[in-house]
Amino acid sequence: CLCSLALSHSSSFLPFLARLSVLPSFGFLFDIDGVLVRGKTPIPAARTAFQKLVDSQGQFLVPVVFVTNAGNCLRQKKADQLSHLLGISQDQVMMSHSPLRMFKHYHEKCVLVSGQGPLLDIAQDLGFCQPITIDTLREKRPLLDAVDHDRRPNVLVSGAVVLFGEPVRWETSLQLIIDVLLTSGYPGNPYEQESYPHIPVLACNMDLMWVAEAQSPRFGHGTFMVCLENIYKKITGKELKYEALMGKPSRLTYQYAEHLIRAQALQRSWEQPIQTLYAVGDNVMTDVYGANLYDRYLRASCGAGCVPRAQPAPGPRGRPAFHGHRDFGFDPALVEPDHIVPDVDAAVDLVFRLENFAPH
Repeated sequence: CLCSLALSHSSSFLPFLARLSVLPSFGFLFDIDGVLVRGKTPIPAARTAFQKLVDSQGQFLVPVVFVTNAGNCLRQKKADQLSHLLGISQDQVMMSHSPLRMFKHYHEKCVLVSGQGPLLDIAQDLGFCQPITIDTLREKRPLLDAVDHDRRPNVLVSGAVVLFGEPVRWETSLQLIIDVLLTSGYPGNPYEQESYPHIPVLACNMDLMWVAEAQSPRFGHGTFMVCLENIYKKITGKELKYEALMGKPSRLTYQYAEHLIRAQALQRSWEQPIQTLYAVGDNVMTDVYGANLYDRYLRASCGAGCVPRAQPAPGPRGRPAFHGHRDFGFDPALVEPDHIVPDVDAAVDLVFRLENFAPH
């Protein structure tokens, strides 16, 4: 498949230097699935690309962060999965849920977590001290007798609902999440008409669909979120609100990725300021849209304008099919990559040429 290369420029952008540079003033944000690996199999071009990104001791020559919308495992496991390409640390891996580390004001509260994989381990690794899963909530509160006060629920979800990814049993998760939202965190109590705005909802990974072994895409967490949003609105007549949306193309994700890039540069004592982030991916609705959206945010924050680019080919009936989340408006300019190259190896070569970078 084609590998789309989108550029994100920080507000500290400096003019292009004609001389060759041996210190990096840029960083890479690499998508993983479809760009570096397909399933568990490394893409050959990725091996070639990584030989150019490390020195003879295996040290990275430029700051690199691997950004994935996956959220059903610990980042250390994802780092281990990439170790067959080259040795990387978990600090270089960004899962869809990684920005939750910044939400420290929720870490001490009881939060309901939804998704798959080792949810409690993931939540605790992110800093949450009192996570409770959908399964635990279901087991502790099977059928509550609202008349019998002794059997009223004594579990209070005081913090937030955290959506890591699509669960296995959608109907159970949808029911219990709605219960929590409509009872101000006391699932099993009668629904409250005054429970709006509801307790905070933090969601990771908004992908509507994803590609697996089947010939056509499968439902992703974004589809689960569409169901939750519409059920909530059907019952209450009001919009479900999100405290935060994470995972590509969220601005939060790119802000956190930039933080990791700059932390790497600081750790290596590279004196050149990081001026440019190159986001390499194969999905225009996540990788390209997200990088361009963040680029637009950076330009707006420093007072620069944004010039719209050419529109992509239209979808059915002349209108582009937008698979993004409802809270992200569609703009054709945001799904237009700056460069299209055959694979990740060609992307690395192109960036080195653009940056006049000659590490050896």
